[in-house]
Amino acid sequence: MTEGVEIKGPLLDRFDEILTPEALGFVATLQREFDLRRRELLAARQARQEELSAGGMLDFLPGTAHVRESEWRVAPPAPGLEDRRVEITGPVDRKMTINALNSGAKVWLADFEDANSPTWENTVNGQLNLRDALDRTIDFESGGKTYALRPDEELATIVVRPRGWHLPEKHILVDGARMSGSLLDFGLYFFHCAQRQIGKGRGPYFYLPKMESHLEARLWNDVFVRAQELLGIPRGTIRATVLIETYPAAFEMEEILYELREHSAGLNAGRWDYLFSVIKKFRTRGREFLLPERNAVTMTAPFMRAYTELLVRTCHKRGAHAIGGMAAFIPSRRDPEVNKVALEKVRADKTRESGDGFDGSWVAHPDLVPICREVFDGVLGDRPNQLDRRREDVHVTAEDLLSVSKTPGEITETGLRGNVDVGLRYLAAWMGGNGAAAIHNLMEDAATAEISRSQVWQWIHNDITLADTGAVVTRELAERIIEEELAGIAAEPGYDEKLYAQATALFKEVALDDDFAEFLTLPAYERMP
Repeated sequence: MTEGVEIKGPLLDRFDEILTPEALGFVATLQREFDLRRRELLAARQARQEELSAGGMLDFLPGTAHVRESEWRVAPPAPGLEDRRVEITGPVDRKMTINALNSGAKVWLADFEDANSPTWENTVNGQLNLRDALDRTIDFESGGKTYALRPDEELATIVVRPRGWHLPEKHILVDGARMSGSLLDFGLYFFHCAQRQIGKGRGPYFYLPKMESHLEARLWNDVFVRAQELLGIPRGTIRATVLIETYPAAFEMEEILYELREHSAGLNAGRWDYLFSVIKKFRTRGREFLLPERNAVTMTAPFMRAYTELLVRTCHKRGAHAIGGMAAFIPSRRDPEVNKVALEKVRADKTRESGDGFDGSWVAHPDLVPICREVFDGVLGDRPNQLDRRREDVHVTAEDLLSVSKTPGEITETGLRGNVDVGLRYLAAWMGGNGAAAIHNLMEDAATAEISRSQVWQWIHNDITLADTGAVVTRELAERIIEEELAGIAAEPGYDEKLYAQATALFKEVALDDDFAEFLTLPAYERMP
């Protein structure tokens, strides 16, 4: 046993291959050296929230104007990250690992975060699956079907997304305290797979979620520098793409790139978490930041348009990739009409992104890889990216980013029921160990549940009148709809009464309580074994 490290979870089959004394010593060093700063930055988030709740406003930081005004560029694209025209996302289970790597996408976002339910088994098995994939020992048979990796040159580049700074790992204690989920996910992968990736001509690459300031990016950069030093890997080998999926981060894009510049691989536009963050940050500010129902909020809304155009301009100004948002549709084998309508929307979405200058975009299902690739091929041709499109025509102000009130759309009982239905279904899946849930032909992750529950909370606290029924959204109305939607779900095959009881209690807590939970995954995680 590594000194000061206590494992609280069971040591299942092959877990000892990941949780070696050396690996645990490595992550414990990161925890001891960086966790205090992590907790200080989380406290800074809370202080900023209190300022906003008291009437403050987001703006570009005057103290970092010199960063925005000076000349600098991020590191050049690393091997395997020059061409990112199609990226597929998904959890790190064994089947998804093979299917994603084989999908024809240029990059696979291997997800320990929103598409992963962080059970102890999922957390450690995910690390085993990534290592086995690199060792080409992951092939298996199931249900009479063989899952096997294609040749290395045909596989997607692995980019790992660790958990956000706010999430703990309760199954590993360091000096009596829970480990940071971020440092554990990063550290175990880096320890076991960095040299393996370098040996294949690529490197240890990461997606960094949920950051709210450039100081949080600075912490990640310091972690990278130290981790490379500890393992004797050249500084700058790591590359990281940051998800701009919180409202404050949209005002610090250049600063975030700057802090990570020797390790930066670009920025990504994450839709649902961004909308969730809008509600969360300005939840006390009345109707000025009130959003219509989630399916009515498109990427063409003025404040979303400002956010994505600023992201492309910022990235290309600094030599970084700009990666577009998610196409979450799951093609149906039984309903060609549903497929036709949805694929037209996917094509329109990717056409808009490629035309705006994005260098690539996300899909959630292998069947969407060809349509995304086709659209970006039409713009890129043989070029690996369009970093040369500087978008100097874009001029976005703080007011543009804050123009939530200009978003068209209604709030209806149909939308309220949709939020409740998706929230319950997703939380039941998450509590059952599945973080990427197929719901109504969409691949949903934790960000979907966040926007769903936060909208219900926002509508209750603003006494919203529903456009289709004239009813006012109250706690009592929401509770009635929760029971009605649950009754409908209970009549479906495969209904799990225990999981849905947990999901219902959790949804009521995070959607109906007066106190707004910072992240629903925090109370949800405490309910996990």
